[in-house]
Amino acid sequence: MTASASASVSPWKRFWERGAWWKALLLTAAYLVLFNLFSLAFAPLALQIEDPGSAAGIAVYFVLPILVGGLLLVGFALSIGWLRELFARQPIRGSGWMWIAIVVVLLFNVLHFASVDYGEAGFEVVATWLLAGLFIGFAEEVLTRGLVVNIMRKAGHREIVVAVVSAALFALLHSNNLLTGQSVLATAIQLVYTFAFGICMYLALRVTGTIIAPILLHASTDPSIFLQTAHPADGSLTAIAGLGNIVVIVVGLVLLVFIRGRVASPTDPSSLPA
Repeated sequence: MTASASASVSPWKRFWERGAWWKALLLTAAYLVLFNLFSLAFAPLALQIEDPGSAAGIAVYFVLPILVGGLLLVGFALSIGWLRELFARQPIRGSGWMWIAIVVVLLFNVLHFASVDYGEAGFEVVATWLLAGLFIGFAEEVLTRGLVVNIMRKAGHREIVVAVVSAALFALLHSNNLLTGQSVLATAIQLVYTFAFGICMYLALRVTGTIIAPILLHASTDPSIFLQTAHPADGSLTAIAGLGNIVVIVVGLVLLVFIRGRVASPTDPSSLPA
């Protein structure tokens, strides 16, 4: 980077271009705080909801807060000029074995959707969950497989470190469920699952070469799990679908050890003014 070019870069952008793991943690923590604050802003609406499992309840408790969170992330990416970079082709190729992660997650998503009692759930609830899933997939993947991955790569870390940190911070987001009254044990199990799921989403990012893949895969995961849990259909298919979390945990943790590679930082930190 030339002296004139580096001089034109704002201190804000310069700070994030000099990647570091603690900056990824800082960004995730800031997002989590802001997300909770905006969730509280919708508390007056939540008080008017008689059934949190209704379409209105899902909209207030999930759709609106995560929509605001996604907009905040887009605004942040625009402020440092990364939005196009996040949605561009990945700078490192994936290997064929990485498709295992996509196949496993997609298979159990299909099984979950196939074992939902749609008559009991109702069209409005299903449609609202699908909308919530799209916003959740977008926001959480842009943060962890987009911004966090970008920050870690700019720090020059190996891809296995990039995958672990992005998955760990993704799991950290779900520790937030302790604030909603979820038990410590249930949250601990969820953190293990979300870490392994995060690894699968990283592999989806690598093997397809685009963040669109983990966004869509993630967008189909949350609605399928929530709908199948709240409105399970009778039959053996429901029991088989219930094994999804265990299988994802095993697959994510096993495939993690095979991750290789490193992306050369496009920016030499020494060329950026401190």
